[in-house]
Amino acid sequence: MLDANLQTQLKGYLANIRQPIELVASADDSAKSRDMLALLDEIAALSPDVDVVRGGDDQRRPSFLIRRKGTDIGVRFAGIPMGHEFTSLVLALLQVGGHPSKLAQDVIAQVQALDGDYAFESYFSLTCQNCPDVVQALNLMSVLNPRISHVAIEGGAFQDEVDARQIMSVPAIFLNGEPFGQGRMNVEQIVAKLDTGSSARAAEKIAGKDPFDVLVIGGGPAGASAAIYAARKGIRTGIAAERFGGQVLDTMAIENFISVKHTEGPQLANALEQHVADYDVDVMNLQKATRLTPAKRAGGLHEVALENGATLKARTVILSTGARWRQMNVPGEDTYRNKGVTYCPHCDGPLFKGKRVAVIGGGNSGVEAAIDLAGIVAHVTLIEFDSDLRADAVLQRKLGSLPNVKVITSALTTEVRGNGEKVTSLTYKDRNHDTVHEVELEGIFVQIGLVPNTEWLKDSVALSNRGEIEIDHRGETSQPGIFAAGDCTTVPYKQIVIAVGEGSKACLSAFDYLIRLAPEDELAEAA
Repeated sequence: MLDANLQTQLKGYLANIRQPIELVASADDSAKSRDMLALLDEIAALSPDVDVVRGGDDQRRPSFLIRRKGTDIGVRFAGIPMGHEFTSLVLALLQVGGHPSKLAQDVIAQVQALDGDYAFESYFSLTCQNCPDVVQALNLMSVLNPRISHVAIEGGAFQDEVDARQIMSVPAIFLNGEPFGQGRMNVEQIVAKLDTGSSARAAEKIAGKDPFDVLVIGGGPAGASAAIYAARKGIRTGIAAERFGGQVLDTMAIENFISVKHTEGPQLANALEQHVADYDVDVMNLQKATRLTPAKRAGGLHEVALENGATLKARTVILSTGARWRQMNVPGEDTYRNKGVTYCPHCDGPLFKGKRVAVIGGGNSGVEAAIDLAGIVAHVTLIEFDSDLRADAVLQRKLGSLPNVKVITSALTTEVRGNGEKVTSLTYKDRNHDTVHEVELEGIFVQIGLVPNTEWLKDSVALSNRGEIEIDHRGETSQPGIFAAGDCTTVPYKQIVIAVGEGSKACLSAFDYLIRLAPEDELAEAA
């Protein structure tokens, strides 16, 4: 199961185990069970502190429990956690084995203080880049608090269970047998849902902060770059982000970030976060901005209101709120979101094995999604609004070679239909003949571009007719002292490398603005 290079790396990691662990296997006669046992044996052979115990009695087979010897501390995997989840397996081995977590101490204390019995189950796919965050968060919580348990379940290995629970998007989280959450979540977000008083405490803490010289709103590449450049200037810097990493977290292979031949979105997002942590930056994660009030005079304080009720103040603000997946905005889309309507083919594609799906959008993202899905599903219908596909020619040639793909152009999706529980079909209008057609299917993958996260700014700064923040060549908005960078702005070509440059430029412009202001005491006298 593990090649020589991976075994060498894993052996090095397992040397950090502080307390012996055992891998309790529940298996049957299936090929997957044999593969699981082979994997566990290989792991045990790499460390004297790891033993394999056969004959486990868990109903899910194959599955295995990682348990600290002589205790009830442990986590369980149902299926074989390879692919994106191999890192989750390694971390689980270390954390159950007593290796300390890098989680902030105040968050660890919150987890340990949770009062209640919490039995979590999470469903993942091996190609899902969003799933490891959830699996790793729940694993760690179950190690930190004996009243929390977690089973991470590979959906592809337990398809009947996935169908019975009508899971059509991963990661999917269940708590005590009931749906708890959908999509990427980290420890802080999970704790916030369990500990209802955490939001109020966070708001109280934030409200007491002194004004910043530079306040960055958004934690994607542009925001991280701006925060680093500001901190290096030695000025008081803060960054408030709804989720650090932003849209990058939902990106798969990245091969055009100069000097980095290959990486993946979550890895790059983690690198950005660690780089920011190297500097004196006040990071306020899981904070959504809801209102921006520009300063009433030059050099005054801008105010940013947060969803939790707190308000931040700053002499300059850099807006880097990024963008999100664009929706079709047709009847049934919201009703059947995560019930057949999805936006991540890499995450959710394996859940539609052998089924019929549609991809909406004929650009590069849509065609790439159709190509990937064609190898998993029974049939793909690609629907494009324009008369021609907009994807690169090489992708179109590949798409045309696939026997189970049908391309429909000049088509407007008009409705998502279902039976109340899941998607059963969609309708589209033929724009050439003004006729309506229905396509029976089980899944719809929407790939029609991005929309900027700027609705909360419409009364604060000038926006384009597409909702993008209008900026000049220095990154300054229509309001003095307020700058913007990244995918939320009018700068063309939404690329990570461009966002990083724009973030640094916006910060340098903000710093230039600050040093040209009158001294703070003179401004106070003039107020």
